[in-house]
Amino acid sequence: MPASPSTARAINDRLALSLLQEQGPLTAGQLKQLTGLSRPTVADLVERLTASGLITVVGESGEQRRGPNARLYGIVADQACLAALDVRTDSVSVLVSDLVGRVLADGSVPVAPEAGEAAAVERAVELVERAAKEAGASGGGGQLHTVGIGAPGLIDPATGELRDSAGLPGWHRRLVAALQERFPQARVSVENETNLAALAEQREGVARDRDTFVLLWLGDSCGAAVVLDGSLRRGASGGTGEIGFLPVPGTTGLPSATDCSGGYHSLVGAAAIVELAREYGVGPVGSTAASLVADAATDAPQRGAGNCATSPDGAAPDHRPNAAHARFLDALADRIAVGVAAVVAILDPGCVVLGGEVGPAGGAALATRVEARLRRMSPLVTEVRAGTLGGAAVLRGALLTARERAQDELFAAPAR
Repeated sequence: MPASPSTARAINDRLALSLLQEQGPLTAGQLKQLTGLSRPTVADLVERLTASGLITVVGESGEQRRGPNARLYGIVADQACLAALDVRTDSVSVLVSDLVGRVLADGSVPVAPEAGEAAAVERAVELVERAAKEAGASGGGGQLHTVGIGAPGLIDPATGELRDSAGLPGWHRRLVAALQERFPQARVSVENETNLAALAEQREGVARDRDTFVLLWLGDSCGAAVVLDGSLRRGASGGTGEIGFLPVPGTTGLPSATDCSGGYHSLVGAAAIVELAREYGVGPVGSTAASLVADAATDAPQRGAGNCATSPDGAAPDHRPNAAHARFLDALADRIAVGVAAVVAILDPGCVVLGGEVGPAGGAALATRVEARLRRMSPLVTEVRAGTLGGAAVLRGALLTARERAQDELFAAPAR
């Protein structure tokens, strides 16, 4: 059935707003060209959106033509302030932006779990308050509209709440309620950190040309996010991508329902990578996993399918300056490929992104090694890419989700 006039207007308005969001300020003529709508229809929607306070004239086009320059229309960015949080086990980072994603303030604080849950929650909330105040969103008409949080752990698909997962600090679960209490006018939601990283890589990073891919998070912990046909898949219990629990060869035992230390996490978690580097004599003591991998990737050449890792004890003498770095990356790629091959065998995503802090640190040197091993292990052609956003991907993903939720509400057709 054809849409009613009011429904058609709402559809046209949202289309125009989406174009202004994606491409920035546009003239009425450009909106006509991009939407395919008639000139009178575009003029009507521009007048309607301007009257509602959603868009405004932000300048003039630079076109050289007879007569006055065309007006440029843009979204009124300061009609809502948004906050994004990246909640780790020992720290919290925050960004505050306007409605079009321009960052107005940011900050980060360490959180000491031994200080107690109440103190940890208060420290995190105070960080958000300071950033909101700096951005001019601490009260009145500039209050925070939407808050998006990225955190490790399972998100209950029925309630949207962070589940009581083993190994996660208790203050994580209390933070959402505390922020909602401190900012009662804001819409506060939480999402798994790896899922947000995948969203960010798809919108702003290395997976912009893919609607199906898997992001493997490599950091203090490991996880995976699955995007199929453009949609993020969470699973029946919110646990899609909990790859740290995957039983794999090369570990000392098996994981349990409350402990992933016997699973894939034991091979590719940050602590395991640091220990592997030590075995190969790579890097100074005290270095992080990401810095060790970055240094090795800088010195070691990219390897093809014929280069397998050799154990430190059985390695043939090789006196090249980068020999230890190359062998370390080979061994790490072998470990990563074990879990990736399992994912590929089930999902056949065609593309795997190595994210977290470690994936981008390894860059092409690590990604090509993992891809070469996959070619030997699986008949399913899979491209392996290094993520480009690194640890910042969680904040970017949280900001993107907060912005979408705010726009869904603010750009909705008014009730009639």
